[in-house]
Amino acid sequence: MHIERGTFMKTKTLSQLHSGENCKIQKISAGFMATKRLYEMGLNSGAQVKVVKNDIGPVIVSIYGNKIALGRGLAEKIFVEN
Repeated sequence: MHIERGTFMKTKTLSQLHSGENCKIQKISAGFMATKRLYEMGLNSGAQVKVVKNDIGPVIVSIYGNKIALGRGLAEKIFVEN
């Protein structure tokens, strides 16, 4: 959990968020190649992301106007705060 500028913020994984929620990526805890690939798609520390769909199947996020589908395993390795 983080306390930043007087507000209480809880770190979660991307897979724990619900559809429609916005968040900021804090950390990616994946292997080198997976982290590199996410970085190339714009998913890196500090990026603002909106969860489009998170029910059954992959987690779909919107970043910079593009939709990206992430497998659940990978989404669990992306730590965010909302």
